[in-house]
Amino acid sequence: MTFLLRFGAFCGALSGLLIALPGAIEAFTGETAATSLVIGVSPALAAPLLTALYLKQPRTTLGTIGYAVNFVGLGLFGAAAYALNIVLFHLGQPELAAPTVIVLSTSALVFAIGTVIFAISMLKARVHPPVPVWAYAVALPVFTFAARLPDTPLTSVLHVIVGGALVWLARSAYPAIRPATTSSSTITASAA
Repeated sequence: MTFLLRFGAFCGALSGLLIALPGAIEAFTGETAATSLVIGVSPALAAPLLTALYLKQPRTTLGTIGYAVNFVGLGLFGAAAYALNIVLFHLGQPELAAPTVIVLSTSALVFAIGTVIFAISMLKARVHPPVPVWAYAVALPVFTFAARLPDTPLTSVLHVIVGGALVWLARSAYPAIRPATTSSSTITASAA
């Protein structure tokens, strides 16, 4: 389990940086192919963080439901973010068919609902710092629906807030102590 916590923390910090840094750059340059590519890849790195956050807190029904809905929503919305930032970016402003818009909106809604439920479970568990959890609960759903808006300084600030919250949560998910290795456990047991 220590590997999952460390891997999740590393991936989550990287995901947060891949959201915050391009978002800050876009405040001055607007959306570019490079910033769009980096942001499009970032949701894939958030999935291990979500698992690490879940594993770090006590198991509750609310936490389990929140994790499950958030995880499925992240998969759906991550795929949508990938398509919007990497595929559709190079096509200009294509007119999307109504079913596509409905599917993209539904994926954003599932992700936003899962995010809020999971954030509530994190707040109740009191394992992670409250400031990034509140940012996760509020800024991430807003960020999700703002993905459809044109890039502005406000959306850039939102990128930085969301990325910063993910990095902070990743830090809280990192295991505090290194587990004892098998050889030192054996030595300690035989010395007693």
